[in-house]
Amino acid sequence: MVLSLVIISMVAAGALAGVYILTLENINAQKKAKQEAAKQAVLAGHEDGVAIETAVDGFGGQFRVMVGFDQEGNILGYEILEHQETPGLGSHMVHWFKNADKPGQNIIGRKAGNLQVSKDGGDVDAITAATISSRAFLKAINQAYAEFHGTEAATGASQLQPAEKVEPETETEVTNE
Repeated sequence: MVLSLVIISMVAAGALAGVYILTLENINAQKKAKQEAAKQAVLAGHEDGVAIETAVDGFGGQFRVMVGFDQEGNILGYEILEHQETPGLGSHMVHWFKNADKPGQNIIGRKAGNLQVSKDGGDVDAITAATISSRAFLKAINQAYAEFHGTEAATGASQLQPAEKVEPETETEVTNE
């Protein structure tokens, strides 16, 4: 009986590994395409803008965000690349902070660096019932802004020069357009 379970487990593990190997290239290609689409979306035609990808821990785990800045450091836009935040709560960060009808929660056009939720003395309205996710989101935006200025304070990575291309090795990737 034990031998049967061991054999079944080995066959299942082998099948799982095989499927992983077969799909890995496709998964990576889809991630790269999503990253490129997000970069285009956050820059929205600003050819001299900078797109920065960063990752932070939220309430539900790590999430990745792409942020676009103009040359003055104003936020052009953002796109959430991945997240595990609570559906119906923290997941609202996908659109919450770019609602032009609600200036208290809209960060588009603002200068980042020290964005905070109002509960912490800032002037950004947190997502209702998702303050931890809101804090983490603003931390990601501030972290990206630190990278934009090359301060290296948040992640240890530094700003890349225009036309320089590297594969991301840390949690933050900087891309100039």
